[in-house]
Amino acid sequence: MSTETGGPAFPAHFESHDGMNLRDYFAAKAMQAILSEDPDYHQKYEFIDLADFSYRCADAMLKERGK
Repeated sequence: MSTETGGPAFPAHFESHDGMNLRDYFAAKAMQAILSEDPDYHQKYEFIDLADFSYRCADAMLKERGK
């Protein structure tokens, strides 16, 4: 398992892809939660900021999970 990405979120082994990694899954969940709390987020902030914050949340989840 990759310590950087947490390994596959939904292991599926195809010829060229192992599926979504856990870091991306956590980031997507964080992004979903942020947007559901503030549907006008995109009018206040840049999406790159949302993506950055979502991945920082995901990294914190992976760090805590590794304890």
